[in-house]
Amino acid sequence: VQLQAYGGGLVQPGGSLRLSCAASGSDLDYYAIGWFRQAPGKEREGVACINSVRSSLNSSYYSDSVKGRFTISRDNAKKTVYLQMNSLHAEDTAAYYCVTRFRVCPVASSSRWRPDEYNNEGPGTQVTVSS
Repeated sequence: VQLQAYGGGLVQPGGSLRLSCAASGSDLDYYAIGWFRQAPGKEREGVACINSVRSSLNSSYYSDSVKGRFTISRDNAKKTVYLQMNSLHAEDTAAYYCVTRFRVCPVASSSRWRPDEYNNEGPGTQVTVSS
């Protein structure tokens, strides 16, 4: 499966943006999808993950830094996963990437946001939060 993130742009603090992650080459039914971000000079940070539709666990997860502000969702018919981002801060400025994992997001919180738990990273989309 190949992934492509898009929908980034420039937004003012407090604003909203919706990112999309479109898949090609395969459907997404068996994949959990994660969103990661990386700002210049900072480590890659996982922010959201949603289980596959083939999982018995209908769950999504969020990092503490975005919980309550970001929402991950999926439309399997369109082979697309979304990241709705509200109440954006300057600290949310980063390149955002989507990645896959087989079936489920890591259950253990200690490994949930480790980049090596995921695969198939596609090109990112830049989000800049600035006035």
